[in-house]
Amino acid sequence: MSLQPKAAYNFDDYLAVEREAIDEKHEYVAGHVYAMTGASYNHNLITANLVRRLGNQLDAGPCTVLSNDMRVRVETADASTYPDIVALCDEPAFHDERSDVLTNPILLIEVLSPSTEGYDRGGKFAIYRALPSLRQYVLVAQDRYSVDVFTRRDDDRWVLTAYSDPDDLIRFDAIECAVPMAEIYARVRFEPEETRGHAG
Repeated sequence: MSLQPKAAYNFDDYLAVEREAIDEKHEYVAGHVYAMTGASYNHNLITANLVRRLGNQLDAGPCTVLSNDMRVRVETADASTYPDIVALCDEPAFHDERSDVLTNPILLIEVLSPSTEGYDRGGKFAIYRALPSLRQYVLVAQDRYSVDVFTRRDDDRWVLTAYSDPDDLIRFDAIECAVPMAEIYARVRFEPEETRGHAG
């Protein structure tokens, strides 16, 4: 997501324009609209790996996993985002009759990019914590083996489980799934460490 906001809107104005957009996606936070940038090959590969592995495990159960075109509305934070991966286990609840703005995800996954990692860990996580339905928030690095799983406890505290070993098994307890780290990063090629940060 670009850090350059466009002019202030209210949510209904944003949504009307966004629904008509063909080639661009924008996120909305408290009156400001942010253009989303294209994702890298590794970003898309990790997203596809996770959707495929989780989707296969969820085939026989009540939960569903969706990839990055599903808008999520966080009413209490006056925000709307496009998470990389969304999962839900109840009947989907939507903002309105159009059924294109989900309000009850149980799990959200973001694949980190250098330009958005700080926001995904900070401001966006604060927005997502306002979702009553959300049980887990997961951050996946694209330049190294690293998966951070934040789990909401019954007392509303969030507990971090950090994985960094290629042999780790990543547990998505909110949807009763587990995926080996190696499968999340299947076919991903990390840049040599000395070249990181020099790409345009």
